[in-house]
Amino acid sequence: MAENKKKDGMGAYSEAVTSKLYEKQSGLVGKYDNVRRYWEDEITRLFLRAPLAGLMDYCRSSLKRMRILDLGCGSADGYELLTGIRQREAGLQEVEVALLNPDIISRYTGVDLSEDLLSQAQGLYGHDSKMVFRKGDFTNGLPIKNNEKPYDLYFSSFGTFSHHNNDETAVNLLAEIAQRTDEYALVVCDWIGRYSYEWQTLWANDLSEISNMDYVISYIYDEDERRRKRKQLQHLTLRLICRQEAEDIVRRAEKKAGTAIKPLHFFDRSIFTGRHMDTGEYNPHAQPIRQAVNALHETNSRTDLNSLLINYHPREGFDFLNEYFEYLQVCWNTLVNYVDVLLKTYNNQQRDFVPQPEPIPASYPKALREMMEKMKCVVKSVGWLDIGLPRERIIEPQLGYSLRYLVSHLQQGQGCAHGMVGILEIDKRK
Repeated sequence: MAENKKKDGMGAYSEAVTSKLYEKQSGLVGKYDNVRRYWEDEITRLFLRAPLAGLMDYCRSSLKRMRILDLGCGSADGYELLTGIRQREAGLQEVEVALLNPDIISRYTGVDLSEDLLSQAQGLYGHDSKMVFRKGDFTNGLPIKNNEKPYDLYFSSFGTFSHHNNDETAVNLLAEIAQRTDEYALVVCDWIGRYSYEWQTLWANDLSEISNMDYVISYIYDEDERRRKRKQLQHLTLRLICRQEAEDIVRRAEKKAGTAIKPLHFFDRSIFTGRHMDTGEYNPHAQPIRQAVNALHETNSRTDLNSLLINYHPREGFDFLNEYFEYLQVCWNTLVNYVDVLLKTYNNQQRDFVPQPEPIPASYPKALREMMEKMKCVVKSVGWLDIGLPRERIIEPQLGYSLRYLVSHLQQGQGCAHGMVGILEIDKRK
């Protein structure tokens, strides 16, 4: 009897393994790697915070809750991104710090063409009656019913708007949104950036003939598996875009709708850390910088800071891009090298640096000076701890956040990253 119980008990382990929730999790690879969670999502949240707060004020003043339409919702990652936006000045004593509480949302509708992704979304959020998922193609027009109430936020994420391979479909969609807006709405357009360093070989494309790229989702596999599966992988045709092209689309939509569509922000996301920096499939000079940044945020992992140093290779004929990337590279490497010096000169017994680091030049950009000072404080504050792995669990993640701060404050919103996002406002109240 006892033997049977012992054998039967093994079924619990089999069940756990089958669920795939019993596996070791790592942020070094996959769709939800550390850069995705701690960089890409957070940079988007940084720029969305103020416009979303304004939209929430409008909804409150109108005595209504917010309606959200997620265009190309996938597994409803956009919902997680939006509800993860935090209040700007939340104090240490506060527990509830979310800006967009789910209770403020009256309806979230996710639309996608992939039935597999919709099934995933339904499995995650289908229990919530406020969340609805349905199949639809937003490149053929706004995928809502004629009698459906307008939405307050029209949202897209992670390059979804680049599925508009023809600009006319993007123009038509934005015009339709503007026409259906009663008083006020926000639109978030998320494209693939034209001038990301990842695909430097594509910069010279003749835009009159080639405005799209052949995109392969190969980054979710390690190098060996990527090589084995290369011929089996499915390809996507995605629109590459820069700020000038995006602004032209918005102007055309505004003219078509006869309603003002005001760009509030354009920002670049994933500069030097895009998915294909590690694959090198579109740029032979690409370095696995994303892999190195992932390591900074990996629990119990110690990173060789030399792996973070960028060696930018300019492309002839693109001086304006070369100057920007060169400048950003120098700032990035300066911060990494400074932290390397801090780690090598910190003295545990004296709880100080021996010798003291050189003063930070006043000529450095403000964002760089701030992050160098913060990292000096971090190393000095926790370097003496002999428990809890201070380098792996505190110093290296803080270096990651400091590099994220640096690139987000030195970005120009010109399409120089894996993603370029436009936040648009439609205001008919005036």
